[in-house]
Amino acid sequence: MSKLTVAIIGASADRQKYGNKSVRAHLKQGYEVFPVHPTESNIEGLSAYTNLAEIPKVHLNRISVYVPPHIGIGLLEEIRDRRADEVWFNPGSESPELLQRASELGLNIIQACSIIDIGESPSAHPD
Repeated sequence: MSKLTVAIIGASADRQKYGNKSVRAHLKQGYEVFPVHPTESNIEGLSAYTNLAEIPKVHLNRISVYVPPHIGIGLLEEIRDRRADEVWFNPGSESPELLQRASELGLNIIQACSIIDIGESPSAHPD
């Protein structure tokens, strides 16, 4: 059986940020993690990608979003084009406008904390 895959938009090298805690939590739960950040090249020992299109042609089970809505809304077409099973909008990454546009694009939207969903707690991943 192949590993579950996740792209984390807004992944961060800063261990205090949720985009970093998500990388660590998904790794701990056995996911193959693809961090996405426009300027970082390495996050938690993983190669980081500047955008979703750079990620190797693997099927993504989920895309987890940790960027503010004004950034995320500009990424929705790119997210759609990756055809992930689920798109997680973590607290603070969503807005009514973004969610309406995501729905129009046919994304399978989940508004919740993806870290908690996989059985982890953000506080279990201290800096």
